[in-house]
Amino acid sequence: MSPISEDTDPSDSRAVARPATAVPPPNRVTFNRLELNRILNLYGRMVADGEWRDYAIDFMKDRAVFSVFRRASEVPLYRIEKDPRLARKQGMYSVISATGLILRRGHELERVLLVIDRKLAVV
Repeated sequence: MSPISEDTDPSDSRAVARPATAVPPPNRVTFNRLELNRILNLYGRMVADGEWRDYAIDFMKDRAVFSVFRRASEVPLYRIEKDPRLARKQGMYSVISATGLILRRGHELERVLLVIDRKLAVV
């Protein structure tokens, strides 16, 4: 036993309860605000045209995926993927069709989305 002097408070010798530190979530690839804004603008125009009806966003460890559906029960018409591992090679953005064919890949999201973004043309 350790002697406690009269001038020390016995409560000082007890263990102090500290809140558990929050474990940081695993690193996930996400779309930033500008990227998501550009994708949702395209999505909104296509919904207004009646071509697209639903979407899903998946944030995984290695990539982020924005999937577009004609109906919720179908396979996605297009998948817009962001894979940072390909940033220095082929470009981290890609648009993939329902069959798995990569329609376009590149370093800039704006240019990659041109493959599915149909602008109105003056006739």
